[in-house]
Amino acid sequence: MSAELIGGPGRSVSAEEARHFVKERLRSVPLDGRSLCVVIPDSTRSCPLPLLLRAVHDAVDGRVSRLTVLIALGTHPPMDEAQLAAHLGYAEGRLAETFPRTTVVNHEWWIPEALVSVGELPAREVAALAEGRFEEPVTVTVNRHVVEHDVVLVVGPVFPHEVVGFSGGNKYFFPGVAGREIIDLTHWLGALIGNTGIIGMPGVTPVRAVIDRAAAMIPSERLCLAAVVASGTKDLHSLAFGTPEDAWAASAKVSAQTHVRYLEKPVRRVLSLVSERYDELWTASKGMYKVEPIVADGGEVVVHAPHVHEVSRTHGALIEKIGYHCRDYFTGQWERFADVSRSVLAHSTHLRGDGSYDPSLGERCRVRVTLATGLDEARTRALGLDYRDPATIDPAEWERDPDTLVVPNAGEILFRLRSSE
Repeated sequence: MSAELIGGPGRSVSAEEARHFVKERLRSVPLDGRSLCVVIPDSTRSCPLPLLLRAVHDAVDGRVSRLTVLIALGTHPPMDEAQLAAHLGYAEGRLAETFPRTTVVNHEWWIPEALVSVGELPAREVAALAEGRFEEPVTVTVNRHVVEHDVVLVVGPVFPHEVVGFSGGNKYFFPGVAGREIIDLTHWLGALIGNTGIIGMPGVTPVRAVIDRAAAMIPSERLCLAAVVASGTKDLHSLAFGTPEDAWAASAKVSAQTHVRYLEKPVRRVLSLVSERYDELWTASKGMYKVEPIVADGGEVVVHAPHVHEVSRTHGALIEKIGYHCRDYFTGQWERFADVSRSVLAHSTHLRGDGSYDPSLGERCRVRVTLATGLDEARTRALGLDYRDPATIDPAEWERDPDTLVVPNAGEILFRLRSSE
């Protein structure tokens, strides 16, 4: 099945057009009497999810034998009832009134019984997909709801992404609703390539290749409704429907023309005004990931997020133990860090950015990373990062500095140098 797409770069898809597209596409899928699991993102993505989910529900209710909506948390904290109601667009406690005959569940990645193995990728195959960066087998586990339904429909947006190149498609399975082993492997593979080497890269990156191969092991029929959304809004540029591979590929091409801004030369300083959709440093770090490619050597990224008071509700203790370092700091002392979750190590390297490590000279990072968040100075510096009181920052004043780029709603739009096209 090749992907069908409406909209495109610089275009707008209306709510009515979106509803009609979803209805017509799903009408062609043999769903009668079959069970359907709809995999959707959590609240860390811009997406008109109530619109899309209602359109899906209207198209399948009365046809499918069972309908489950699964929140792709990765390893993010679970969403409570109030958060789910706001996210999906129903009155709190009244799911059945808006989405009759529908069950909504979080991906319980922390509960072994919530997962099921769909097989193993052998070491040689992993090595080939990873282009020789490492060679080890990996057990592929996924949320059992994915396997226990006849059809799985991914519904979510596509943006440039620091681990895989562009998000969306099969990424909603891995890491979205996966077990820790495959999550750790794919995140560390992305870290070995490096943020600037993979974010916004076109085509199938090595991480995407591993994810697609793992997804092929899922026994259920896989479909995808991939959206390209104007960052920070609910406005649709495009919708694509097809297999996760095809719908993602069509949407990634639109995202590459929609979510990437090009500069002619590097800047000395970036002030990333991080969106409040990122409520912990684990996700607010996107304010660094998306701008690192345009910062001059020796420059600075200031992550401005006064609303962030936690490093990570899931991984905070471990991150605060190891701190933030460049990739080579970890690979050059692997015996010290081999037992640390590689997802945590990957996050650490992505926020700290490019750099080098020498046993004699120590660590040298390409840019300064300064936090202007709700974390106090002592805690920030203990993480290995610079500190600035967010109350001392006036974005309007910084905008008048010719050496500073101020990025509002930071975290989804990628900035690159024109020479890197």
